[in-house]
Amino acid sequence: MKASLENKNIRMRIKSLTSTFSEKEKMIAEFILNEPEKVIRGTINQVATEIDLADSTVFRFCKRLGYNGFQDLKIALASEQNTVLNDIHEKIEKEDDEKTVLDKIFQSNIQTLSDTLEVIDEEQFSLAIEKIITSKKIEFFGFGGSNVVAMDAYHKFIRAGLPVNYQVDSHLQLMASSQLKKEDIAILISHTGHTREIIELLEVLKENDVYTIGITGFADSPLSREVDLKLNTLSEETDFRSEALASRIAQLSILDALYVSLMIRLGDKGTESLDTIRQAISKKRIN
Repeated sequence: MKASLENKNIRMRIKSLTSTFSEKEKMIAEFILNEPEKVIRGTINQVATEIDLADSTVFRFCKRLGYNGFQDLKIALASEQNTVLNDIHEKIEKEDDEKTVLDKIFQSNIQTLSDTLEVIDEEQFSLAIEKIITSKKIEFFGFGGSNVVAMDAYHKFIRAGLPVNYQVDSHLQLMASSQLKKEDIAILISHTGHTREIIELLEVLKENDVYTIGITGFADSPLSREVDLKLNTLSEETDFRSEALASRIAQLSILDALYVSLMIRLGDKGTESLDTIRQAISKKRIN
């Protein structure tokens, strides 16, 4: 698992930087993804003419993706064609019946998990576990759909016997962030990493020297750039399903992996805490 651009294929490089592209860069990105054969067989001048842009604009875009130039991008693109560079999951159509939708959604989720596994940095993941296990307090933050993921994370991590916390209300989240200290850790979940609420909250955390971990779908977002440690997801958008919905599957899976890894590290302490919680919950069940 690697996170640097040089270890990603072209589709992943483009996807992780999409939110930062200019309109011209978006045009080039769409052409590469939709017309890979034309890129492979054409010259930089032919591609630029097809998109109605300058050669220099295409060249700079290639550099932006981490390639030495257009020829370098072409070679990489040609080598990736066996793995199907275009949309890997099928688009959902209005005419699809329920079984077809079911199949496509499951395949989309599978692809999201597979892609995310490719972009997660193994060293960052291990460091996240180390920071969580040695922190005095752990707080989960998220707004909108990400708030649900934050709540799920709290539901998991409280079983480990560690001091974890989560607030559902946005104002309470901001208040909670102001109370965290240097020895604490904040885990911020946001698909885009661009929302005003999450950035304002991050600013408060940074003022208090709180160590921050970001889980987001955009590697070059304000959140990714400012957190101490980032774990990125990767997902695709379809006509009937936004990429934010698919990314939630990846976010939940990252948090699952962190929790299980944490429990393994905790050993008997984690097991004892889990058993205690199970006994308490069992009292709520009806025989």
